[in-house]
Amino acid sequence: MRILVTGGAGFIGSHLCERLLREGHELTILDDLNSFYSPQLKQDNLAEVRRRGAVRFVEADICDEAAVAGVFQDERFEAVVHLAARAGVRPSLEDPLLYERVNVRGTLVLLEQARRGSVEKFVFASSSSVYGATNAVPFSEADNLLLPLSPYAATKLAGEKLCYTYSHLYGLPVVCLRFFTVYGPRQRPDLAIRKFSEAILAGRPIPFFGDGTSARDYTFVSDTVSGIVAALGYATRYDIFNLGNSSPVTLADLVQAIEEALGRKAVLNRLPDQPGDVPITFADNSRAGRELGYRPRTSLKEGLRQTADWVQRTCAAAGQA
Repeated sequence: MRILVTGGAGFIGSHLCERLLREGHELTILDDLNSFYSPQLKQDNLAEVRRRGAVRFVEADICDEAAVAGVFQDERFEAVVHLAARAGVRPSLEDPLLYERVNVRGTLVLLEQARRGSVEKFVFASSSSVYGATNAVPFSEADNLLLPLSPYAATKLAGEKLCYTYSHLYGLPVVCLRFFTVYGPRQRPDLAIRKFSEAILAGRPIPFFGDGTSARDYTFVSDTVSGIVAALGYATRYDIFNLGNSSPVTLADLVQAIEEALGRKAVLNRLPDQPGDVPITFADNSRAGRELGYRPRTSLKEGLRQTADWVQRTCAAAGQA
């Protein structure tokens, strides 16, 4: 299959591209290598992908209609996996217009080119944050009352609605996947597990927001990738699936588990709850299990062991541990 992966130089994207190359697909990666975090880290991710096979890389902004049109004109894609986005709840509070531009307009640009190019499957990376502070757990795709609490969450929900519109009007087959706190080797440096691990190894305090009872449904990256691959082969006009681990972990328990994985104790910098944060994320995976055969296989203990090993190697190579 000829597949375009947007954001393929990122954390989830690079792992997905490795998997797709192993399965024999022809890949094009579209990524602007922006400075949200170090572009060198994304170049390192690309180097890992290229070790698995040949891939075409295009450096361009998904909001640049002419550039994106050129990518589609150069090759007739059978599928698009749209991972590229401005990510993160807290940064979106600081610059909501940037998040709207990239996550809404960028998605619309890609949907339009997918329509014109007669793409056979469009997979959109959404987020558990679209559920907001719901009282109903676990979160189900059947929930109709979605109250996003941040600009980031709102833009992801807008992306889902645009996907539905293109499916309804033009028959573009779309699967939207709601990711739940993905972690693992190559995780973005701003995300908790990597940030905490690096701080603990360096002897720095870690930011500890609230009383430690907030909980997240941490999902290992290989499990998320398996769900994406399954969605590529799923026949549908339009569908939404949760991809979580269905086992929420409190912040206090997460810190303890990271300490055990690293063999070191954390110093806590206790801070108040952050605006935009939800108290819990908890995936109901039953639909993804029935329809996609999605079965997360990686326990938190094993996932943190693999992540800790990678962080320790990375810090040692950089002379930080």
